[in-house]
Amino acid sequence: MIQKFFDCHSHWATEKGYLFRTQAERDQQKKIWQTNFQLFSEDEQAQYFREQNVETILDISWIKDLTLDEMKPYHDYVFDIQSKNRDVMFGQWMQFDPRRHGIKAVEEFQRCVEKRVGFVGLCVNGQVTGVPACDPLWDPFYKASIDAGSPVMILAGLTGIGQGLPGGKGIVLDDGHPRHIDRVAARYPELKILAARPAWPWQDDMLAILLHKPNVSYELHGWGPKQFTPALKKEIGRRMQDRVMFGCDFPVLRYEKVIQDWTAEGYSESVLEKILCSNAQRYFT
Repeated sequence: MIQKFFDCHSHWATEKGYLFRTQAERDQQKKIWQTNFQLFSEDEQAQYFREQNVETILDISWIKDLTLDEMKPYHDYVFDIQSKNRDVMFGQWMQFDPRRHGIKAVEEFQRCVEKRVGFVGLCVNGQVTGVPACDPLWDPFYKASIDAGSPVMILAGLTGIGQGLPGGKGIVLDDGHPRHIDRVAARYPELKILAARPAWPWQDDMLAILLHKPNVSYELHGWGPKQFTPALKKEIGRRMQDRVMFGCDFPVLRYEKVIQDWTAEGYSESVLEKILCSNAQRYFT
């Protein structure tokens, strides 16, 4: 029986941190993920994690659209809350737009690392920024992550952001193709890369990259395991059982449902324990 879960990627559910800022986006949440919009206070959020026996890395991703001066107080906010809840908040993912922020964003990333409140890692969102992960604009961020000894999360596959909105909110899905991860892994063999989200519709491409590039691991937030492709389900129980990690994508998905679905897939207890906890504990510590 698994006693604790390690969630490699979820979002803030507080009024200050909630990913979806507009009513239209919040209405889309129910259509795409079948969960109702709900705000938590900072204390309620931490208590929910405790009740679910989960330790998580959170992502306050929406602030990458702000100026750096506007962004810094949000970074200080998440670290302040994390410092009071270290038992359930392992760390934070930082997102930036390299076209807007440049080297100053690298300096802000380094400032956050130096606060030493917990894990700090870069999350590259090629689709929302319009800058694929292999674009040279990201290179200073990768070098800073190597210097910090910090894994980088690179998002791949279909995103729920903009889904169903006119023009997909301007997002080009190909900017999240796994080929961009492959190029980064080849360019920086010393960089620990955590590919994130099931890379549908390019799932076989992602599995090939995982087999070929040992510096790439895989985290599966945003989808329930029932929706994984047959090839991915098969590899989770075999060759990828030490390389795949759990992500929930709270608050649009909830632990009660996602973990129940994982346990219903028929994996052995030892494989589930790796996916839901120990692979991430080993990877991040």
